[in-house]
Amino acid sequence: MTAPITVVIAEDSFVVREGLRRLLADGDDIDVIGAVASAPELLHAVARLRPQVVVTDIRMPPGNGMDGIAAALSIRATTEHVGVVVLSQHADASYAQTLFAAGTTGLAYLLKERVGHREEIVRAIEAVHAGGSVIDPAIVDALLHATTHSASSPLRHLSARELEVLAAMAEGLTNRAIAERLYISESAVSKHVGAIFHKLSLEEGAGLDRRVSAALAYLSSNSPTNR
Repeated sequence: MTAPITVVIAEDSFVVREGLRRLLADGDDIDVIGAVASAPELLHAVARLRPQVVVTDIRMPPGNGMDGIAAALSIRATTEHVGVVVLSQHADASYAQTLFAAGTTGLAYLLKERVGHREEIVRAIEAVHAGGSVIDPAIVDALLHATTHSASSPLRHLSARELEVLAAMAEGLTNRAIAERLYISESAVSKHVGAIFHKLSLEEGAGLDRRVSAALAYLSSNSPTNR
């Protein structure tokens, strides 16, 4: 039996923190070993408890700004083996750009509305634990809308189906998962992925992280910031 992934939760709202803790604890795949209410407490808990993954709110005391992102970047810079899932109430592309600015490995950005869906949170935890990345579908949709309506966007060369595949790639889905979502064959997905990288003048890589990095870079290239 595979050992559960150890997780520390950081959320200043007691109700949300406890709700998330109970949700994640409702299974044998996740072991919640700590729950804290501020960014400094999170950094201390990571050093003391050594979790495999952190799930943190984007806005945390003491500053109640983007302290969650600052903590996430600090954790990734000092303890690369710890994956981080950042939760936000707002589908603001600029937050995602800040989080992923230095790289996407081991990072996920999800909206808090996903908290009620255990399978989505667990999928993100498993992805960052494996060194992958996940971007919330709502963020991808916002970026797609912004970039495809720009004359200078490289996405204007992609077909409607290729845009769907790119959006799914940005969510962290594998070719097989994309095929199941779009009701097409896996070989068709592979062809679309190849066409996407060719049209965007990108060298296709085998790793999921590069796929997400490429998607984020091009999706955000012409998106508005700080809405």
